[in-house]
Amino acid sequence: MSKRHPVVAVTGSSGAGTSTVKRAFEHIFAREDIVPAVVEGDSYHRFERMPMKKAMADALSKGENFSHFGPEANLFDKLEELFKIYGETGGGKKRYYLHSPEEAEEHNTRLGTSLEPGQFTPWEDIPEGTDVLFYEGLHGGVEGDGYNVASYADLLVGVVPITNLEWIQKIHRDTAERGYDPRDVTDNILRRMSDYVHYITPQFSLTDVNFQRVPTVDTSNPFVARDIPTLDESFVVIRFKDPDKLQVYFPFLLSMIHGAFMSRRNTIVVPGGKMGLAIEIIFTPIVVDMIKRKDTDRPQLSVADQRGLRVT
Repeated sequence: MSKRHPVVAVTGSSGAGTSTVKRAFEHIFAREDIVPAVVEGDSYHRFERMPMKKAMADALSKGENFSHFGPEANLFDKLEELFKIYGETGGGKKRYYLHSPEEAEEHNTRLGTSLEPGQFTPWEDIPEGTDVLFYEGLHGGVEGDGYNVASYADLLVGVVPITNLEWIQKIHRDTAERGYDPRDVTDNILRRMSDYVHYITPQFSLTDVNFQRVPTVDTSNPFVARDIPTLDESFVVIRFKDPDKLQVYFPFLLSMIHGAFMSRRNTIVVPGGKMGLAIEIIFTPIVVDMIKRKDTDRPQLSVADQRGLRVT
């Protein structure tokens, strides 16, 4: 683990809800005056939109598996390099994937380019003076032959709703926000299943903390669900790989989050509507401690210190 230049990675599948966790971390950073270098996982895909469609069509015609989840479509070596270099120096290279006309306009104005949605911006240096690298995407904890991104993350967080809920969220997002036909989204889910099993799921055995949303309404057929279960129609299972490592004090969490209960010695369950609050209460002391240890080798915060940190 790096001390002077910590790396925080939030990883989850497409439609898992990593953006909810990202927003909670943004609140922590703003409240504690922490300057993050934010990296989006999509920017480490190998292909732009049109070449990716062609590569998928070519693979399909040959009966081969090819998806955004697998190594053939990603720059795992570049992502590993970023985590490693940032941990050592606080620097590195990043770029942006332009999802929409609005994003394209923003970055074209900034860079003086004429890029279109579906393209990457040029590689550029991470700004100087950041406190932490924050990654959100599909592969923050991926490891395999010749690469081990997870080994360079100081804090690795998994977002993994139960599968049916994940599919419902993806179908609704891709049809409502990206204009896809529901049948195409279903085909996409099926095509990516092998890569999902081999490159997405294994990450959640390496994560320090997992957030798994479990709905309390019927999601037995996600392909005909008319709406996404709300947070208030869910519970969130929060599993800590090593509570002692993170100095987790469960009585404090239970007292701060109304309706929370323990299901195992390393697992707390909270009402879905309290997910954002839980994230901020759990990670504020952890992140603040990371920043305070950048210039010293002092021990981690004590339980008493953790309970004294601001969480409002």
